[in-house]
Amino acid sequence: MTLDAGIHLPLIPFGPEELSLGRLVRAVETARDCGFASVCANDHFLFRTPWLDGPTALAAVIDRSGTMELATTVSLVSLRGPVPLAKTLAAVDVLSDGRVVAGVGPGSSPRDYAAVGVPYEERWPRFDEATSVLRALLRGEPAPGGLRHFAFPDEPLSPPPRRAPGVPVWIGSWGSVAGLRRVARLADGWLASAYNTTPERFAAAHAALGETLRRGGRDAEDFPNALATMWTWVTPDAREADRVLRDMLAPLLNRDPETLREQVCVGPPERCAELLTRYAAAGCRRVHLWPLGDEPRQIELLSTSVLPAVGGAGPATH
Repeated sequence: MTLDAGIHLPLIPFGPEELSLGRLVRAVETARDCGFASVCANDHFLFRTPWLDGPTALAAVIDRSGTMELATTVSLVSLRGPVPLAKTLAAVDVLSDGRVVAGVGPGSSPRDYAAVGVPYEERWPRFDEATSVLRALLRGEPAPGGLRHFAFPDEPLSPPPRRAPGVPVWIGSWGSVAGLRRVARLADGWLASAYNTTPERFAAAHAALGETLRRGGRDAEDFPNALATMWTWVTPDAREADRVLRDMLAPLLNRDPETLREQVCVGPPERCAELLTRYAAAGCRRVHLWPLGDEPRQIELLSTSVLPAVGGAGPATH
């Protein structure tokens, strides 16, 4: 299985460098020049640290992104609303000449729901309905039936997306049976979460998704997938890697640093390449890497020291 790589925009102010357009641009231009396949951004309204708005950040770097795909990994469709989100993604697609992938998810933070006055307990029915509406709008299809939570406009998106037959909608799922059934029923692709899985669990979920797709009469072999939010810090210094895990990443995510150590690309190049090789063998087709600061240097290290050593890595990564 061929694995290519995308880069996550720096939406969090890791290290001393503040969030800025210049920081976004430097990361995207470096990824473009190093041959990365995509650039992505995800979504939180509230978090433990300042979080730059994802769709806005993607729009800001369109003209610096070359031919890379622009993906949301994921966007909170039921909180943003499917009609406003469809309008935003269609605009980015037009301005990028058809390079958008709409990754969506329900979100796992009650704080995001509270921020917009939506009951967290309603997240699943709202998400299913919002995703159906979003997909219909982005593909120019009729309104889905039985709408309870969201309206459907009387007119199609104008201008429509540039990408034909419409912007593909991917669904984020950590790999539960219900989540994978939702992916097979509603989505054009599957997004897994790097720090919520392992190569072994990814392989099992990938196989289960394939069976579900085949039972539904869909093509399982060509159904795309990607691994999102692969936190990354490439360093040969064991003490530095330990500091990044314990002092930066674990507090940010409220996770055990020893568990994270086995799930993310923090450490020497050969260790990062080994983890990504296992994901390639498990059927992963793309990994979205999120450097924990110093983005241009980390992207260059990934391009020169990690990705060329990944078994199954495709030419788009180096």
